[in-house]
Amino acid sequence: MSNLAASSRPTRPVIAWIGLGIMGSPMAENLIKAGYHVTGYTLESDKLERLAQAGGTPAANIAEAVADADVIITMVPASPQVEAIAYGPDGILDNAKSGALLIDMSSITPQTSIDLAKAAGAKGIRVLDAPVSGGEAGAIEAVLSIMVGGEQTDFDAARPILEALGKTIVRCGPHGCGQTVKAANQLIVAINIQACAEAVVFLEKSGVDLTAALDVLGGGLAGSTVLARKKDNFKNRDFKPGFRIDLHHKDMGIVTDAARTVGAALPVGTVVAGLVASLRAQGDGGLDHSALLRGVERLSGHTTQG
Repeated sequence: MSNLAASSRPTRPVIAWIGLGIMGSPMAENLIKAGYHVTGYTLESDKLERLAQAGGTPAANIAEAVADADVIITMVPASPQVEAIAYGPDGILDNAKSGALLIDMSSITPQTSIDLAKAAGAKGIRVLDAPVSGGEAGAIEAVLSIMVGGEQTDFDAARPILEALGKTIVRCGPHGCGQTVKAANQLIVAINIQACAEAVVFLEKSGVDLTAALDVLGGGLAGSTVLARKKDNFKNRDFKPGFRIDLHHKDMGIVTDAARTVGAALPVGTVVAGLVASLRAQGDGGLDHSALLRGVERLSGHTTQG
């Protein structure tokens, strides 16, 4: 082989990215910035145009996107979407090359991840479940927390790629464990947002300066990443979706079902799951999960437009 031919070969894995939504687009762009060749596919043409502008390569379908990929990363809303893109003649498993590594970064049920790993293994495709936490801001800033399930050797191979996307990257155990930890994460986040929302309404109805109150609370034991990330949403009633209520409702269903299966009581989590479901039923499913504040306001006899 000539030196020219050798130098033209990619020095990093070729990546296919499926799902370019609120989280997927900035994550794929961070891989491009890190020097990876990324071919992407999603259902929305404007997102494919955004990928091209960032230096990626749009694909016409899943088969085209994954055909030459060493690593395939998926980021779609829920288990049905993961199954739709993975299985069937037009899906990932029938079109990816043997030996490829499939990293599913969607938030889905642990059992879906376990089933996917088994089906992929039969075709010589390795799988990691690698859901993330950190929201849109974390995706943009490449500071996500990534919880991974799967084989240690596959995790080690994926680490350089994951390090371009997040800061806290931990293998939690075998297939499905990443999703189990993500479910626990979503439980904690929902309860935390609800507590912050209740505090905001309490403070405002008490006549306290909200900015001052949230600043001092953020510096003490009540401080949290949720409060730091969402306090401007609360103060400005800005509920532009970074992570939609619809998706958190899905995640609360995952954690409550999984907890029931293993016999773990979720007394507070069950209440908050109901509050998330109620907010969604009132038409707020497309808003950011910080819109739990709207539910507290309604219960308190006061509403604001967000």
